[in-house]
Amino acid sequence: MSGEETGTRKAILNAGKMEFLGKGFRAASLRSIVKAAGVTTGAFYGYFGSKEKLFRALVNEPAEALLDKYREAQDRFAALPREEQLGQMSKISGDCMSWMVEYVYEHFDAFKLILCRSEGTEYENYINTMVGIETEATHRFVEVQRGLGSRIKSVDGALEHILISGEFSAIFEMVVHDMPKQQAAGYVKDLQAFYSAGWKQIMGF
Repeated sequence: MSGEETGTRKAILNAGKMEFLGKGFRAASLRSIVKAAGVTTGAFYGYFGSKEKLFRALVNEPAEALLDKYREAQDRFAALPREEQLGQMSKISGDCMSWMVEYVYEHFDAFKLILCRSEGTEYENYINTMVGIETEATHRFVEVQRGLGSRIKSVDGALEHILISGEFSAIFEMVVHDMPKQQAAGYVKDLQAFYSAGWKQIMGF
């Protein structure tokens, strides 16, 4: 790709980001994007093909990287010897959340788009994807603990979903409300402590 083509692509990406941040995906105007980028509609389609593809180009890499890291943390935890999992749970979860805060703030605009401006795109249920990963990991943990003889309590499926959804929604409030990173890091640690104590109380481990 030539320097001119690279510059044009960057101009469209920047114009699209500002339009999506300001109006959200549904209300964003392709006409406004091409005008702000200083290109023709035909040139836009030559680079991205659609408004949906432009949005994807802005968010997909960080969106997938965060999910991959979260899955990796869950898999690393599941690979621990059964007897060590309970004792290592807080550390592995804490390390992952600390990384997540850093990563989100390195790609803040992308996550602002995903969490606040993605209605009508494939990313509008992003938090639910993370909830699904956490729910599966929780079920694996419960089975391991029961296999070790723990009388861990069952949690109603609806309540489980509400709690896990609530936890992730609370964590991502840092993006919704544009919190400074240092403040967000402190809040996430407090949220972890709060939810950890709550799960222990409800499930009896």
